[in-house]
Amino acid sequence: MSVHYTLNLRVFWPLVTGLCTALVCLYHVLRGSGGDRAEHPDGADGGFPLLKVAVLLLLGYILLRCRHAVRQRFLPGAPRLGRHSTFSPRHFGEPSLGILLESYYEHEVRLSPHVLGHSKAHVSRIVGELVRAGRARGSPGPIPGGALALAFRGDFIQVGSAYEQHKIRRPDGFDVLVPLRLPPLVALEPRSLGAEPALAPAFHGCFVCALKAPPGASGGHWLRDCKPFADGFCVDVLGRRHLSATMVLRWFQSHLQRSLATVRYSLEGRCRVSLTPGGLEQPPTLHILPCRTDYGCCRLSMAVRLIPAVHVGDGVFLVAPPPPPSPVGPLSELPGGLRTDALWGVNTARQEQKLLSWLQERAPPGACYLKCLQLLKALRDLGARGLDPTAATQWGRILSSYMLKTVLLAVLLREGAPAQGWDEAHVGERLEELVQFLRDCLLRRHTLFHCVLGPGGAAAEVGPLPKVLREAAPVDLLAAFDGHARELAAARLLSTWRRLPQLLRVYGGPRYLDRCPPPRSQRSQGFPGDEP
Repeated sequence: MSVHYTLNLRVFWPLVTGLCTALVCLYHVLRGSGGDRAEHPDGADGGFPLLKVAVLLLLGYILLRCRHAVRQRFLPGAPRLGRHSTFSPRHFGEPSLGILLESYYEHEVRLSPHVLGHSKAHVSRIVGELVRAGRARGSPGPIPGGALALAFRGDFIQVGSAYEQHKIRRPDGFDVLVPLRLPPLVALEPRSLGAEPALAPAFHGCFVCALKAPPGASGGHWLRDCKPFADGFCVDVLGRRHLSATMVLRWFQSHLQRSLATVRYSLEGRCRVSLTPGGLEQPPTLHILPCRTDYGCCRLSMAVRLIPAVHVGDGVFLVAPPPPPSPVGPLSELPGGLRTDALWGVNTARQEQKLLSWLQERAPPGACYLKCLQLLKALRDLGARGLDPTAATQWGRILSSYMLKTVLLAVLLREGAPAQGWDEAHVGERLEELVQFLRDCLLRRHTLFHCVLGPGGAAAEVGPLPKVLREAAPVDLLAAFDGHARELAAARLLSTWRRLPQLLRVYGGPRYLDRCPPPRSQRSQGFPGDEP
């Protein structure tokens, strides 16, 4: 996505006014300290009166602000969406939906490339030092060191929306994979659970990872030699030793704490860092707070999720714990002799990044599909306003950022490479198409499959995949949610879309846009029904 900057008149003109006033004051001070001043024959002062200059600058600022406001109010915008469609948002007069969307995007959604770049660089430096310290320390777990110790591989992989150019609002949250190095005597045999009929749909995106002897190792000696590692990091599943995501996550959090203690002193001059363990349900989070003596231009507090990852080949990783909506929590038995502490999630961020780059290369200049994804996330956030905490959490799980990105990929791949309809002039129409497709998926009119898993995975076109992913069963990302929750989410989504112009006025950026009281359904609790 091309990076561009826009001039913020609300900051620019007051800055220019103050600068010019300071220059005029400096001019008068220097002129007054020059001794006897030459006077005109008529006795008038040859300098510009300070009051006149300030008045002229103020008038120029007011005129430009008025011109900008009139232009935003009366400039013809993008065409109205589906004038005869019942799915179209209700119209509340001027400004048009296209103007409102563009204004909201510029003031509330779009990230400053400068700030985002600084934030990513800062995260990269801090995490890099932490990971290098963790690699140098070795393993503090049940196996203190040696050939059977689990350890950091020494690198890290940045994933998520901040690195795919569709993050919104603030660059204060990042995801980083920390690959782990397994002992040379240990090999893995991952297996997808997507084809297990006895399991609940929420488990179909999970994997289990059995231990096996590496090529050339004899079975009897291998079992004896790797027993310390198996006792420390594995559980029994169906008579075989499987790598436990719970045990690996517990070791990972402990190792991070020790590594952070090593580098904390060296980081004191740049930032303050702390680590919050995630327990068994979330990976640990590294909090990076600006130091009081840091006078940099981007003094932001950032949270970095550090996710332990096991490489299974071709840039694909198994991660602990499995991401939502996969259930995690207390140890329990599953059908078929499985255990919840043996479940792993899969991360295919590399393939998804390649897929986005592949689509971007084939898109016409000015394609707006990443902008539409950002606006779809903003629409989700608007829909969450007014919900109680429980309903807001459920809404966020159903319409997670990964779900919305998969919706965009599904629509693009269904239509082929982005055509002329994805230019900037049709942002509203394309956003409507994404909302309608998502609503149909929630109502089971379409199935939202994982874009990589299974033989029909689209990412196979842009890079090789491990055999375990090619042979995995297709995974319906929304199958984990019951029908009632999906219907409520679909109704809430449609209601939010129909009230979008009014919501953009209420929560939008420029003060010259008309404000109106929040709609009645925004003050209600839960997922309200659709309005006629």
